[in-house]
Amino acid sequence: MKQAIMTSPGIIEYRDVAAPGKLAPNEVLLKIQRIGVCGSDIHVFHGEHPATPYPVVQGHEYSATIEAIGEAVTTAKVGQRATARPQLVCGKCGPCLRGQYNACQELKVQGFQAPGVAQEYFVVPADRLVVFPDSMSFEQGAMIEPAAVGAHSTARASSLKGKNVVVSGAGTIGNLVAQFAKQRGANKVLITDVMDFKLQKAKECGIEYTLNVLQTSFKEGAQAVFGSEGFQVGFEAAGVQASLDTLIGNVEKGGEVVILGVYSKNPTVNMYFVGEHELNVFGSMMYRHEDYLEAAALIAEGKIILDPLVSKHFPFNEYLGAYNYIGDHGDKLMKVMIDL
Repeated sequence: MKQAIMTSPGIIEYRDVAAPGKLAPNEVLLKIQRIGVCGSDIHVFHGEHPATPYPVVQGHEYSATIEAIGEAVTTAKVGQRATARPQLVCGKCGPCLRGQYNACQELKVQGFQAPGVAQEYFVVPADRLVVFPDSMSFEQGAMIEPAAVGAHSTARASSLKGKNVVVSGAGTIGNLVAQFAKQRGANKVLITDVMDFKLQKAKECGIEYTLNVLQTSFKEGAQAVFGSEGFQVGFEAAGVQASLDTLIGNVEKGGEVVILGVYSKNPTVNMYFVGEHELNVFGSMMYRHEDYLEAAALIAEGKIILDPLVSKHFPFNEYLGAYNYIGDHGDKLMKVMIDL
């Protein structure tokens, strides 16, 4: 079978490798259909991801059809549409034992520290599998992964019900965080960015309040949306120092800031504001299985809107072309899909 492998930053080669052999009793063989290219993949492409060695087979957000199942698998059937969590965990460390396996001490993520799905077939254990209905497209199925990031990060805050929320960064992840914030009962959700294109996509996905911080200052824009109420929770989804500074410097005293952006360079944190304003600052790492299930359910119910986010498709043999296109047209793109 064909496999795409990134041998070094900016270099992708195709290899013929053996197809998976006999399945273990608890395993599922997937025929890959769509692979989404995400911001973290782009960091890897440019050699800027802090935890990815080369060579690496990329691909961690994807959809597939079930080609075969092991003899002990009872939760899936051949022919169903599915995806799966890409986390490899030890199951023995403190985080794993308390159910926080997304922060496993030995965590490896397929597509980064372990081979991903940039190949025709892929084997996963049934306990990481998520089946989705035929009413969902393969594009929607491939976006269960980023949607699960939105589900998990918005659950990291103590509660969003009735609170005003700011999401910094209107890329795919920020967009989905904003949509989940609304689903969790937030009062007003403001999403910020420096690109009008991405802010327009947010509006198409039902995010009413948007702000281009290059055109209007954050304080002025937030005042226009929230008035004297201010905002109580911020989500940093841009991975940019200025965004982190803005959220920590402007969130209501005693408020919360959730950080889920990937930084190519270590940011600094204004500890004066964190301490003197008694802020709660949380990290958010990927997701757990319940986040995948919630994301899949809300997508199937039409409560999380994805269609405006899919910008362009590339065939599998043009993986490098997809990255080059993203580099040349990033200001007019959201999600790029690789089709197998």
